[in-house]
Amino acid sequence: MDSTTADSSRAPENGAADNGSGQNAALDPAVAERLKRDAAGLVAAVVQQHDTREVLMVGWMDDEALRRTLTTGRVTYWSRSRQEYWRKGDTSGHVQWVKSVALDCDGDALLVTVDQVGAACHTGTHTCFDGRDLAAVTGP
Repeated sequence: MDSTTADSSRAPENGAADNGSGQNAALDPAVAERLKRDAAGLVAAVVQQHDTREVLMVGWMDDEALRRTLTTGRVTYWSRSRQEYWRKGDTSGHVQWVKSVALDCDGDALLVTVDQVGAACHTGTHTCFDGRDLAAVTGP
């Protein structure tokens, strides 16, 4: 995982979190009701470079991570291993600037297009898929 500044304050189930003004902000209910989360309350986020359409990585978001992504211009994820929020690039400088966010037809995955600064993968490769091809029989 990328070295980032993490926020371990887990938001309540409804996605509410302090918005900095002492008031709670939550994910738009119209968006929240369209999400189909897994048993842990997460949705997969496929991250793609906005101009080349290259798939960079896959991360996970809960309602709060999605709210932060939609409202701050930077992508926020929920770390399943560390059990905390993190933003790509807070310490590495490999920032992901949000260009668009779309929900798939089933509501169980997000497509986040970004302007990636530096490497997307925590290993230092451009994408999390570089050099990791599997042998597969291909069609015509």
